[in-house]
Parts: sequence; structure tokens; C-alpha cells
Amino acid sequence: MTGPIQKEAWRLGGVEYPGHTELLADRCEVSDYCMMLTSEQISCVLVTIHVAFADVPRCLSVEGILRSIKLADEAMRKRHRRSARVVVCALNPHAGEHGMFSHAEEERLIVPAIMQARALGIELTGPLPPDTAFTPLMRKNTDVYVCMYHDQGLIPLKALAFDDAVNVTLGLPIVRTSVDHGTALDLAWTGKANHQSMLAAIHMAVDLIDE
Repeated sequence: MTGPIQKEAWRLGGVEYPGHTELLADRCEVSDYCMMLTSEQISCVLVTIHVAFADVPRCLSVEGILRSIKLADEAMRKRHRRSARVVVCALNPHAGEHGMFSHAEEERLIVPAIMQARALGIELTGPLPPDTAFTPLMRKNTDVYVCMYHDQGLIPLKALAFDDAVNVTLGLPIVRTSVDHGTALDLAWTGKANHQSMLAAIHMAVDLIDE
């Protein structure tokens, strides 16, 4: 289990990794990994993690999206001991409207990954427009969301479960959980920081080890 890090301080200290996720994947010598933020209310797996928003489209690939789908499905199957209900989010508004509001990322990248996942027996819905994917009814019928970029998944998750959500790195040969927030330098040393996410991360690590 890890606590939060201040990524700019890491860089100033000579650490080349953008975060714990990438560092641990490198140390464990795995290439198939991804970040999942999870809580009782909602779980989101991220296809891309710490990249500038403008770089997201070029960082997407069929292989990367499929990898995230497979890891999300595996994690939820273990948790619920049944087939997982996976929702894949589109990248663009209105799921691109067949190229009207996109550069065909849905048609070129997301849909082929979904088709390959379905051929593997994974139960999928998508690509769904992000503005309707997280409604209460959709959440009720979804085990995990596969999100194309960082804030697409973390905004709804933190709005619903900021104090209780946990960051889990999928694909590692070890259990790694973490808090769902940063270092909050404005609260450091004041004694006012909320420790609930840390407790949730500890409890989830114990649960995952028991599995």
C-alpha cells in the first residue's frame, strides 16, 4: 500500500516516473497494467493515465483499450464471482457522432477493441457518450467503467466517493493499493486531512491478499 506523492517534487528529486503506477510496473517487469479507482458506488479503469489532455488521442490504441478492458473484467470477476458488466466510454462528445465531433477515434480504436473483447466472452456496453454513462441508472447496472483518460473517470468517481475510493494497480504480480487523492500541501502538518481513503486502501489491500 502506498500513500500519495507530490509528482513535481519527485521530478525535482530526479525520479523519472510520473507516478507509483508506472514505477511499480517497471520494477515488476510487466507491460500489461492499468490504474483502477474503485469504491462501493463506482469503479473506473483508465486507459491512459498521466498524460496531457492534448496527447490523449495519440496515446490511445486498440491494444491499449483491449488490455484495459481485459484487466477490468478480470478484476470485477474476482470481486463479484460472476460475469462482469463493463461499460466502455467514448472519447468524444456524443460518442463522436460518426466523425462529426471526432477524428473517428471511436470507429478506428474503441469499437475494434470492444469487438475483440466480446469475442473473448466479455460482457460489454459501449462506446457510450461520457455525459450519459454515469447516470444513476447506468451505475446501477455497471460493475466497472473503462475510461479513455484520467479525468473522464476520476471526476465522477471523486464526486461520488472521494473519501472512500481506492486506487488499485491491476496487472501486477503483487497487491498494490493507494489513496485516491494527492498530497494536499495546503493541509500538510495542520492535522485537518481526512484519512478515510488511507483506511479504505489498507482494508482493500487486506481483502485482495485474502483472495
